[in-house]
Amino acid sequence: MYSALPARSVAVILGTRPELVKLAPVVHRLGDATRLIHTGQHWDDAMSGRFLAELGLPRPEVLSSIGGTPRAVQIGRSLEQLDALFADDRPAAVVVQGDTNATLAGALAANARSVPLVHVEAGLRSHDPAMPEEHNRILVDAVSDVLCAATPDNRANLLAEGIPADRISVTGNTVVEAVRRHLPGDGRRTALLARHGLVHDRYVLATVHRPENTDGTATLRTVLTELAALATAEVPVLLPLHPRTRARIEAERLGGLLAGIRVLEPLGYGDFLALARHAALLVSDSGGIQEECTVLGRPLIVVRRSTERPESMADFADLVTPGPELGRLARLRLAEGDRGLRRLAALPSPYGDGLAAERIARLVATAAGAAGAAAGQALAS
Repeated sequence: MYSALPARSVAVILGTRPELVKLAPVVHRLGDATRLIHTGQHWDDAMSGRFLAELGLPRPEVLSSIGGTPRAVQIGRSLEQLDALFADDRPAAVVVQGDTNATLAGALAANARSVPLVHVEAGLRSHDPAMPEEHNRILVDAVSDVLCAATPDNRANLLAEGIPADRISVTGNTVVEAVRRHLPGDGRRTALLARHGLVHDRYVLATVHRPENTDGTATLRTVLTELAALATAEVPVLLPLHPRTRARIEAERLGGLLAGIRVLEPLGYGDFLALARHAALLVSDSGGIQEECTVLGRPLIVVRRSTERPESMADFADLVTPGPELGRLARLRLAEGDRGLRRLAALPSPYGDGLAAERIARLVATAAGAAGAAAGQALAS
């Protein structure tokens, strides 16, 4: 269906590993029409390179001097470089996903050049003005031509803000496809658990990386203390340590709090999904894991002050700020045992039927085709 799109005519802009995961199904649908551009927000060969290979994505164009800089610098430098790229080789459409600095820079670059903009995962709202991501997603939605809302609630958020209904489509979330495609088979999962000395449904898997949990010494200390207190000989706590979190732990001399936790190196996407699939409980501040847990059928404690994914909270997840409530809610979920896991496994994900990428790719092709036709008419006149 997308063979009519010229090669490399659709600029897909991303800057973080979660965006790689979420946009991979769309890139696979668009095929040779994709021009993948990485802003470098989370770029390193060891991590991002591994994700590209694992997700079957082409090597992207990578912008320079972005990673590790303040938010305003990331957005400004990305916007400047993207504008130069678009001036030299104008895309037929631009696709961005979510709410990162790369997303906002890509949206502004498309808008500045009057290129049709498709926003994947539009309409999420935490209603928390302290979150930089909330500002990013609101601004991107405001300038987007095609808004791909993952859920009806996301669509309702957009309508409430005055976005015209004809610009919004409920597509589902590509996370469903990503999890189904990259979750390893039974044999590989069993081998991975054996390698780590783990028993199915008898361990906790945690991730911590957001600034609200790592930048303050007291908060980071509390999170690590609560995680360590959950660990027992029968139910260990695993913590794949994000480089940013590791650096903060070392800088604040909190390494002793890791003594009761099994610290792992960062995991590839498939290995993470394999461990998450058989965890008795997930504990995380990640946005993506709030969606992935609903596909995997696992309970989750969300360690954040707010969430833009209330759909997960209905059955799969509990929202909690760092403190004793974290441990209390975690123990309640663990106490549900196999009965609780069976209940969640029987529930459908609120994020769609696994066909989101096909719907999004069709919308991208329509937007690009319409822009091309309009340009042709302008030239003819």
